[in-house]
Amino acid sequence: MILKLNAYWRLMRFDRPIGILLLLWPTLWALWIAGEGSPSAKNILIFCTGVVLMRAAGCIMNDVADRDFDPHVERTRSRPLASGELTVREAVLAFFVLMLLAFGLVLMTNALTIKLAFAGAALASSYPFFKRWTHFPQVVLGVAFGWGIPMAFAAETGQVAFAAWLILLINVLWSVIYDTLYAMVDREDDIAIGLKSTAILFGESDLLVLRILKIIMTGLLLWLGLMLQFSWPWFVGVAVAALLFVRQQYKVRQRHRDRCFEAFLNNNWVGVAIFAGLFVNYLIH
Repeated sequence: MILKLNAYWRLMRFDRPIGILLLLWPTLWALWIAGEGSPSAKNILIFCTGVVLMRAAGCIMNDVADRDFDPHVERTRSRPLASGELTVREAVLAFFVLMLLAFGLVLMTNALTIKLAFAGAALASSYPFFKRWTHFPQVVLGVAFGWGIPMAFAAETGQVAFAAWLILLINVLWSVIYDTLYAMVDREDDIAIGLKSTAILFGESDLLVLRILKIIMTGLLLWLGLMLQFSWPWFVGVAVAALLFVRQQYKVRQRHRDRCFEAFLNNNWVGVAIFAGLFVNYLIH
C-alpha cells in the first residue's frame, strides 16, 4: 500500500512542486489585479487549491499520453506508468477524481467561471497530445495552465477584462520560455523517439529566440503596469524579473543539460519577483 501511494504521489508530481509554483504565480497575479489588491479569501483558497489539483491532473494525463515514450528517455523512465508501478486504468481514474474535485471548487464561484472551467478541463485533458502534432506544445501548455487567469477575473468581478487576456498572453510567453528550457534537457532523446517541441524547432537559434521572447514578455509586463497605472514597486519587480532572465541566458549559454534545468527552475523566482512588486504596489495605495 505504501509503495502504491508513493507511486500516485510521484504520478501527480507532488515530489516536484516547481510545476505548482509556476502555475500559482500567474493565478495570484490575476487574483490580485482583479481584486484590486484585496481578492476575497474564498477565491484565494479556491484557486490555490485548484492550481494544485489541475497541475496534478495535467501531469497524470501527460504520463498517460507519454507512456510509450517515457521508458526511452533517461529523465522519465522511472515514472510510475513507464516503470509499471501503476496501470493506465489506475492513472485515468486518479485523473477523473482530481477533475471532479476541481469542478467541485468551481461550483462555489459563479456561472461565468463555471462556463470557463469547461474550456479549462478540455485544455488540461488534451495538451499533452500536442507534442505529437506540433512543435508548439509549450504554447498549448501556456494556455491550458494559464486558463485560471480569466477564471480568476470571472470569479472576482463577474467579467473577463482586457487585462486578463493580456496576463494570459504574458503567461503563454513565459510558458514557452521556461518549458523550452525544460525541453532543451530532453532534446536529444525527443528527437530520437520522434516527439516535437519548441527546443527542437528553434534548434541552434534557441538562445536567440529565448532572448527575444524574454524581451517581449518584459515589455508586455511594463505595458500592463502602465495601463493599470501601477506605481514603482511593480516596475522594480519587473526589473528584477528581467535581471533573472539575463542570468538564465548566461547560465544556458553552453546548453548543458544541468544548466538548462537550473534555468528552468529559476523561473519560480521570476514569478516571485513579479508578484512581490504587485503586492507592494497595492499595499502602499
